Amino acid sequence: MKEEILNLLKQQHGWISGEVISQQMGITRSAVWKCMKALKEQGYHIESVTNKGYRLVSSPDVLTWGEIHPFLETRMLGQKIYTYDQVDSTNLEARRMAERGAPDGSLFVAETQNQGRGRLGRSWIGEPGGGIWMSLLLLPQVKPSDVSQITLIAGLAVCLAVRQYSGLPALIKWPNDVLIHGKKICGILTEMTAEIDRVSSLVVGIGINVNIDQFPATLKDTATSLSMEAGKQFARAPLVASVLNAFERHYFTFLEQGITHEFLTQYKQLCATLGRQVKVVKPGYVQEGLASDITLAGELVVDTGQGPLVVNAGEVSVRGIMGYQ
Repeated sequence: MKEEILNLLKQQHGWISGEVISQQMGITRSAVWKCMKALKEQGYHIESVTNKGYRLVSSPDVLTWGEIHPFLETRMLGQKIYTYDQVDSTNLEARRMAERGAPDGSLFVAETQNQGRGRLGRSWIGEPGGGIWMSLLLLPQVKPSDVSQITLIAGLAVCLAVRQYSGLPALIKWPNDVLIHGKKICGILTEMTAEIDRVSSLVVGIGINVNIDQFPATLKDTATSLSMEAGKQFARAPLVASVLNAFERHYFTFLEQGITHEFLTQYKQLCATLGRQVKVVKPGYVQEGLASDITLAGELVVDTGQGPLVVNAGEVSVRGIMGYQ
């Protein structure tokens, strides 16, 4: 009910009486007052005046259904949103809720997470209010071998959303990082539960540094945030919605047609890895070469001088991009 009242306030250009709200919502005036009190405690600036009613003055930078949903243009993604003040990991929570029957396209978003993880088991701790820490639960009818292609879709979606929303020149570091001026602003971790020939559930975890103003010494040369690059703060909810909007468009096409040449062309145009010297590092194996192409399967093609090397797993260290020397 609180979210519905918030939407009603946002639709108004002026005052709306408590009586009108109670009639439209089918609740008592006392229930309206309690909802207003709860919204104010969340940080919403709501004026209330006798004989006028209520008026929404400003909204806090919070990641709730009421703040995200108005910006969504999706049919499936984010139609169910689970929000948390704190969670161990949005990926872990998405996996738990998948077992309890959470619907396809559910979004899990937290203000902070204390057991967040990146690729290769690296930690990813979400600073309260400083970024977007979210996970999408997907139930695609695809083979496990197709999951790496969905990671590419997520990377392109974040890159496009950041460029459109902030105006900053975001680029993709294959396969799952997003960079601005060579420094990382987003990491993506895709995890699946699968049988031999099909995926049971897929969780796409996305962490975006939005309003973080400083990083530890170990990260300051390789990480950045939207606010540090633009010199201003950003509301986070519209960016969450922009990522989901971009993701769904490409995701639905993928489910129908697979990775298309059109998608791959757009991805390559924004991929900072191509044309760079890279180092492919796997257990007991190191190879250097020029990143020359990306296949329809989402694999990176590296020209080693002794023939093409196709990379679909392992660590790829990009040389020639600031922060990834």
